[in-house]
Amino acid sequence: MQKECLICGKQIKYIQEEREMECSLCHKKLMTKTFCVKGHYVCDDCHTNNLDNITNICMNTDSSNPIDILNKLMDEEFCHVHGPEHHILVGASLLTAYKNAGGDINLEKSLIELINRAKSVPGGTCGFWGACGAGISTGMFVSIISNSTPLTKKGFKLSNKMTSKSLNTIADIGGPRCCKRDSYLSILSAISFIDKQYDVVMQRSQITCKYSKYNNECIKDRCPFYQKG
Repeated sequence: MQKECLICGKQIKYIQEEREMECSLCHKKLMTKTFCVKGHYVCDDCHTNNLDNITNICMNTDSSNPIDILNKLMDEEFCHVHGPEHHILVGASLLTAYKNAGGDINLEKSLIELINRAKSVPGGTCGFWGACGAGISTGMFVSIISNSTPLTKKGFKLSNKMTSKSLNTIADIGGPRCCKRDSYLSILSAISFIDKQYDVVMQRSQITCKYSKYNNECIKDRCPFYQKG
């Protein structure tokens, strides 16, 4: 697993004002605030490449534990220590566990919809928008299972409450960002929310982070999932 930059593994830096840069992989020139200390830039499309396997993995598990499903997805080669792919993985894990716990949805159709929506949330939203993509993904999940639109009553309410709950939990821990930590926190928020609002019980398991050695900004003891030693 690359530590941060997909090209050299070096630390990612963020700037306040966008600049035009050429993606080191596809060579498209795009505006960005994110690149590594060596000057490499990888666009979000390249960062989320090879995600076709998500649907296949999710459709072929009977697990009702979104943490276990998330861990399996994060172990795939397409997932990096940080990146916008987590905006997809959180919602996909929840949809799958919800279905397997008795939720009434068309899983394949729901996964395709979730992936299409989540791809529109760029990397770095946690700091630049004030809304972590992992938290937003839980709102997308509830929006899909509730058939929410901008004009619905209950679905609109529940999906926004879900996003708010996840973002509040993420904010309480504080930064710097960690896509693994924020994904776990969002999943846990959703498990309890769904149990209360939908009476669908998704399973949960103990979370022990195995990614801290790859994260240059790991907050260690401030993280509830940090494993000492």
